[in-house]
This record gives sequence, C-alpha cells and structure tokens, in this order.
Amino acid sequence: MKRPTVLIAIVALVVAAGAAWLLWGGSGTKPTTQQAVSGPYTVQFSADEPRIGGNTFALGVTGPAPDAVTVAPVMAQMGHAFAPVPAGPDGPGRFRAVDVGLPMAGQWEITVSLRGPGGPAQVVFPLLVK
Repeated sequence: MKRPTVLIAIVALVVAAGAAWLLWGGSGTKPTTQQAVSGPYTVQFSADEPRIGGNTFALGVTGPAPDAVTVAPVMAQMGHAFAPVPAGPDGPGRFRAVDVGLPMAGQWEITVSLRGPGGPAQVVFPLLVK
C-alpha cells in the first residue's frame, strides 16, 4: 500500500522541480545592457543581475551633461509604479541608481528621466526579473 504513495510523491516532486526550473531558469539571472536615444541624449542602461529586491542600475549618458537623472520602475500589468530613484554621478557621463526596489518577478519597465541643458528627456527600458 505504501509503495504507490511513495512513487506518486517522487513523480510529483520531479514534476514540480522541472516546472520551477522552466519558470525561473536553470542558470540564474542574466545581465542586461540596452541603449536608447531621446533628444540630444544617448542613454546606456545596465543591470548586472535583475532580481527581486534592491537593484543597482548603471547609466551611461552621452550628449549635454544632465543636471539630474532618475530611474522609475513600473510593472504595468500589475499596476505597480514606484517613485523615481535619483541616480548619482559615477564618473564623467556615468550615473548609478542604487537600491531600486523591484518587489516581484515579471516584466518591468524602467523609465530613465534626464533634465539638463539639452532639455528634459525620457527613455524606457524593458527589464525581465526572474
């Protein structure tokens, strides 16, 4: 009587492990780098390991030096939008936004806003968090 129950439990465990591997990937998170142009600015966005919790985003900006750079995460399909996080200077034309909270896995949009002598500009980068 116990043998079929144990066999069913083992099969269920193997199926659950396979589904988890397919959903969350077997190799962990992957780095992402993207680039977009808005007005006189070209923005390069990098996230080493997008994940649930605090993230650090690196930004490279070419064009007129912006006075202020912010990043704002939005998950449109769930109705989540968070306050912009300031990106501090990290060298000439480089900025870093630290501890940008992404509370759940899924497809996010990271809006990078710039303000400076070239006028205001925004670019949106898609970001998949597993």
